Amino acid sequence: MPFAPCYLLLLGCTCVMSTYGPHQRAQMTGDILLGGLFPIHFGVASKDQDLAARPESTQCVRFNFRGFRWLQTMIFAIEEINNSSTLLPNITLGYRIFDTCNTVSKALEATLSFVAQNKIDSLNLDEFCNCTDHIPSTIAVVGAAGSAVSTAVANLLGLFYIPQISYASSSRLLSNKNQYKSFMRTIPSDEYQATAMAEVIEYFQWNWVIAVASDDDYGRPSIEKFEKEMEERDICIHLNELISQYMEDHEIQALADRIENSSAKVIVVFASGPDMEPLIKEMVRRNITNRIWIASEAWASSSLIAKPEYLDVVAGAVGFALKAGHIPELKEFLQQVQPKKDGHNEFVREFWEETFNCYLKDRPRRQESDNGSTSFRPLCTGEEDITSVETPYLDYTHLRISYNVYVAVYAIAQALQNILTCTPGHGLFANNSCADIKKMEAWQVLKQLRHLKYTNSAGGKMNFDEKFDLGANYTIINWHRSAEDGSVVFEEVGYYNVYSKRGGKLVIDKTKILWNGFSLEVSTKLFPIYQVPFSNCSEECEPGTRKGIIDSMPTCCFECSECSDGEYSNHKDASICIKCPNNSWSSGNHTSCFLKEIEFLSWTEPFGIALAICAVLGVVLTAFVMGVFVKFRNTPIVKATNRELSYMLLFSLICCFSSSLIFIGRPHDWMCRLRQPAFGVSFVLCISCILVKTNRVLLVFEAKIPTSFHRKWWGLNLQFLLVFLFTFVQVMICVVWLYNAPPSSYMNHDIDEIIFITCNEGSEMALAFLIGYTCLLAAICFFFAFKSRKLPENFTEAKFITFSMLIFFIVWISFIPAYFSTYGKFVSAVEVIAILASSFGMLACIFFNKVYIILFKSSRNTIEEVRCSTAAHAFKVAAKATLKQGTVSRKKSGSSGGSSASSPSSSVSLKTNGDGGETPSGRKKPRVSFGSGTVMLSLSFEESRRGSLM
Repeated sequence: MPFAPCYLLLLGCTCVMSTYGPHQRAQMTGDILLGGLFPIHFGVASKDQDLAARPESTQCVRFNFRGFRWLQTMIFAIEEINNSSTLLPNITLGYRIFDTCNTVSKALEATLSFVAQNKIDSLNLDEFCNCTDHIPSTIAVVGAAGSAVSTAVANLLGLFYIPQISYASSSRLLSNKNQYKSFMRTIPSDEYQATAMAEVIEYFQWNWVIAVASDDDYGRPSIEKFEKEMEERDICIHLNELISQYMEDHEIQALADRIENSSAKVIVVFASGPDMEPLIKEMVRRNITNRIWIASEAWASSSLIAKPEYLDVVAGAVGFALKAGHIPELKEFLQQVQPKKDGHNEFVREFWEETFNCYLKDRPRRQESDNGSTSFRPLCTGEEDITSVETPYLDYTHLRISYNVYVAVYAIAQALQNILTCTPGHGLFANNSCADIKKMEAWQVLKQLRHLKYTNSAGGKMNFDEKFDLGANYTIINWHRSAEDGSVVFEEVGYYNVYSKRGGKLVIDKTKILWNGFSLEVSTKLFPIYQVPFSNCSEECEPGTRKGIIDSMPTCCFECSECSDGEYSNHKDASICIKCPNNSWSSGNHTSCFLKEIEFLSWTEPFGIALAICAVLGVVLTAFVMGVFVKFRNTPIVKATNRELSYMLLFSLICCFSSSLIFIGRPHDWMCRLRQPAFGVSFVLCISCILVKTNRVLLVFEAKIPTSFHRKWWGLNLQFLLVFLFTFVQVMICVVWLYNAPPSSYMNHDIDEIIFITCNEGSEMALAFLIGYTCLLAAICFFFAFKSRKLPENFTEAKFITFSMLIFFIVWISFIPAYFSTYGKFVSAVEVIAILASSFGMLACIFFNKVYIILFKSSRNTIEEVRCSTAAHAFKVAAKATLKQGTVSRKKSGSSGGSSASSPSSSVSLKTNGDGGETPSGRKKPRVSFGSGTVMLSLSFEESRRGSLM
């Protein structure tokens, strides 16, 4: 038969495959088989394979007591399930557990055993194979520990959809379900741990740290996520290093040099214990003790690092550990281990030898080298008391990874229970069918695990999330030195809740943290005061300063710059100075703001009081002058100054003095809208009166003989009409101003430490029109006053009006630059001074001389004085006219050849009431001798004419 050789070959392969895989294992048959991968050793011996001979399998070295405890926990969970009457009744679970030696190669060798056995079993060769040691398919694998190992295993198991539940692989890369289809875990992803570590750094206000990670699929993704979290928090990483347990000595020394020379005191490490050990040993050798270590869960409670001889370096470390769980009766199970009883577990014998430092009778005697001398281990019986020695194997006070192993086994058992109790029509498979527990395949278990939801014995709800991770939280531990024996004590100082909102996830009790690692009793004697270690690139900036950037340095390195005036910072290490509110100003040390002093031209301040007194004095003086004029209204000098216009002029001066008072006091909107129009209209009214009065007198005297035309058109009605028209123009300017851009009060915050309450004029152009129109009228008035300066002094005040207009121009020309160069309350003060100065100038120049004459020189306040003054003026005018006429005549006679020897005498006679040399009253006419002729001047003042002139 041609197929016979093939059958024989397959038969031989079946028997071979049943024993395929690493020789050392823990194995027990059952109806359903679970696989296990645990790091029973920390690594493999480095051996140069020169291929001169057939390569040999590498040897695992350095026994891992914690890894062995994890293995024992899996066996304990399986036995507990097998003894249960409710979970998988009448079904026995078996196991095949291999040592990964914490390396990918050993893990893949064991994984190939699971895969090969499953492929052989899928051929259904039971009828051809009668091997008694036939092993069924492995329907699920518990493990592995390291993320790098689990990544390689997951790639292989995923090809065959064999579910894998890791108890300690936290790499965030394993959350990629497109690549790792069958990977699940009972430990949270490093996605959360990196964030948690960054929050711890931020919590202690460090900004200058060293990051160290394993050079594998666990360390590299973790440190990458950590860097992003640090960037978001503006925290700088000074050094970013990768380590491995297989690094050369010179590489370890170079790394230690960089750490020692760094100014950063905090070292964040994403690495396993074996990868960390070479670096820690070098740090211990150099006695580098002034560092704070932040440990990831992979080495936060590692027995390789948590040794008394390393505590000088790592004491006070803050680590992230998985939340501890409770496993009933595990303690007793661990204590019952013995080489003679546990024949199915081939790791027990090596564990026994390593624990008691001996060798068993049927195993080769091992030798050890201690300080150059060789010694042999003594023989042991295998019946020693395991509780008499101190070993990490029996450290069940905080079951973290062991509890994850326990949960992983129970999760698989619960999935099998769901398959066992599945009701047809309610299953997870095609047409809602159920899987057959006796012919079950690994992919069906994977499907069931993905939909697993159950309540454990402690009442906790267990289920895998969308990334097939079992939710968990972190416990934050602090490495203390025991006061009794100097050993390491892991003190819980806080926790990190993955599912809480940001800001409430991290909880730390700082009072429990001992940064140097000593216990509380020792620390109170040796180190009475503990402060959070300093790990910043620059010293913190005190309040009142801010952090300034230093060129070519990271943002965490800065210099402290004092806040500018008007800014403050009230806490340390402020990134920016906060600008004080508009109504405040910074204090001298720039740590706070105080309210600015509010200033305006107040009634209560000396300057305001002085200006108010001057204004009131101006009003009083003007009122006094008006009273004098009213009392002596029928005297010649009052009549000669046009009484009605004088009264109006005095009233306008009272308004000018009064308008200055509106500029004093706290500005309000109504005050701002009233004061400029009041000032402008008052001054225009005043200057209009002066202009009309001066121009009228000038026209009358230039007319020589007043006619009825002058009396008609220069009567009081026309005078008041002109005053009204001139004033009306100013009123319209003010109305347009108030309608389009009304002034308003506002607070000027531009001045340091002071708020000036002033008026916003609304339109500077409108103010310019108002003052410009006033100045235009003043200029016209000045022109007429200057032209009429030689009129009779007792009759008109032309000279004094000219002086008053000069004063007006000097004041207001000086006002313009002063107005625009001052600020705050001084703007109002400048305008008040200008109003008072110009008002006093007009009052004094126009009226004080007359008041003086009326009150103290009454002899000059007579009709004769007025006539004499008027006659003198008329004589002067006539004399000038005669001289001018004589000069013209001589020029004409000279040009005609000189027809006579002498010029005729000139005679000028002004007659008002007939010819002759006497007046109707019989008095002689005044005569004046001038040159070769005689000038006779006759003046007669009629009451009606005088009235028209006055």
